Amino acid sequence: MENIILIKEELDCRRDTAFNMFTRNHLIENWLTVKAEVDPKLGGKYELFWVPEHRESNSTIGCKITGLEKGRFISFEWKGPLDFESFMNFADPLTHVIVFFSSHDNNSNKTIINLFHTGWRKDPDWQKARDYFDKAWSMALKTLKNKINNKELP
Repeated sequence: MENIILIKEELDCRRDTAFNMFTRNHLIENWLTVKAEVDPKLGGKYELFWVPEHRESNSTIGCKITGLEKGRFISFEWKGPLDFESFMNFADPLTHVIVFFSSHDNNSNKTIINLFHTGWRKDPDWQKARDYFDKAWSMALKTLKNKINNKELP
């Protein structure tokens, strides 16, 4: 448990809106990646592309959704960028991201996101990758929060 990344963020939106930010391609493309190909169903694709013209690198190509309950949680496999692809992208199993969405009630305009990123191995290269993603997920969720709070998303 000590190697799990946990990032918590509160968003000024309803729970279903926060959930959609992780499951609708055009919304994901506004805060996390350049191109998203997500099929929001169990076993569906969770493929994000930071350099779409080079789909095989700097992407989560081949990653799948491993768990889904609309408005409550999503979990999916995850790969690393070029610096870490030699070990992260060929690991069995891949690292895994789980995102929980909670609010005081269904009509609340405040949503708590708890993002867990698991599957980190214990060696120096994996620790560098873990440290990278700890910062990257924190920055990404802050970007999402700012875009929602400033009403910059479609």
